[in-house]
Amino acid sequence: MATFKITGGKKLEGSITPQGAKNEALQVLCACLLTQEEVRISNVPQIADVLNLINLLGKMGVKVTKHDAHSYTFKADHVQLDYLMDADYYKRCTVLRGSVMLIGPMLSRFKRAILPQPGGDKIGRRHLDTHFDGLCRLGASFEYNADQRLYKVTASQLNGCFMLLDEASVTGTANIVMAAVLAKGETTIYNAACEPYLQQLCTMLNNMGAKISGIGSNLLHITGVDALHGCTHTILPDMIEVGSFIGMAAMTGSEILIKDVAATVSGDHQFMGNALIRNLGIIPQSFRKLGIEVIEQGNDLLIPAQEQFTIQSYIDGSILTIADAPWPGLTPDLISVLLVVATKAKGSVLIHQKMFESRLFFVDKLIDMGAQIILCDPHRASIIGMGENFHLRPSVMTSPDIRAGIALLIAALSADGTSYIHNIEQIDRGYENIDQRLISLKAAIERID
Repeated sequence: MATFKITGGKKLEGSITPQGAKNEALQVLCACLLTQEEVRISNVPQIADVLNLINLLGKMGVKVTKHDAHSYTFKADHVQLDYLMDADYYKRCTVLRGSVMLIGPMLSRFKRAILPQPGGDKIGRRHLDTHFDGLCRLGASFEYNADQRLYKVTASQLNGCFMLLDEASVTGTANIVMAAVLAKGETTIYNAACEPYLQQLCTMLNNMGAKISGIGSNLLHITGVDALHGCTHTILPDMIEVGSFIGMAAMTGSEILIKDVAATVSGDHQFMGNALIRNLGIIPQSFRKLGIEVIEQGNDLLIPAQEQFTIQSYIDGSILTIADAPWPGLTPDLISVLLVVATKAKGSVLIHQKMFESRLFFVDKLIDMGAQIILCDPHRASIIGMGENFHLRPSVMTSPDIRAGIALLIAALSADGTSYIHNIEQIDRGYENIDQRLISLKAAIERID
């Protein structure tokens, strides 16, 4: 287990470029299984979860060629289906949440898929019913071995249908879309997720020969095709990293330029206005509600140094609530960062994390650092921002998951003194080489193995 030693209270300065989007990478890498031809993917983030999935694909027989640090070619012309019964496959899947998106392409192309209970963050239950309900609607048979915690789906033929998803699950929608593109006939998915990650996946599949319309909306129409071919694809900048860097600038009172955050989301549905708005949704607006200045400069975001910032209230004067929601609402992956930033703002805010019942439990560590927080229940926290004169105390902490880990790192960067964060492998799962990149911003951070 590795540890970060952080000496806080220092101003950051300079520019930083976000990595490729982790959540998109996990989807498009799995989609490579849908064709025998080569698929070249660029802007692949070098983070633990993505590298583990690439290694897993290689173990499955996919030919993996690394061109440079962030560019790969994948060719799934000889997938070893027997490996799905191997203990090594079981072990690798159980520590990787992204392995769940192997189900759709495996079922679509090879008519069967086996998956042990996937791993990932300990942030509460994330059931897979939406995935398997959708696949069964397409004609798959489903089995679950409770003793082995093993899922199995098979199908002699997948057939298109109309389905209304019980939740707008991003990974569930991705699995169903990847199964439907090779199904016979027409598939309509209502209440589909429409996050930029999903838009990118659908656009990539269309470039491979799929016929998907409605991209960017929650109503997808898919006409099944006989086969898909190869393509090239570039992953979007990671909007969670962008939000994390905004939070770092605000908490340390620093000016940071976040470069190249804009990229066009292709498809037949486009948001109006600047590409930044399409890619980041209401992320900049959410930070502005906490009083943070976010300036759009072409493809970049400038976060100017602010010694103080004040939380907005509603028109009637009532306390602001910030809550996560399906896209184009606020991503739940940034709730932890916004919560930390609110501790230094002036005013009060209620943070409502609707999706995961364990994601706010890290706030006890912030309370130990002096933050004024009331954890109302597993989903809601009330933060009393102490303003510019408030400084967090240094602490010794353990990262419980990726997003809480980066939030604690932001808190440590702003604290007066030296903090330690253990179990930083959790942070490494989602943030590429984060310590060296922060050192380039003049942060005092050291990795201790």
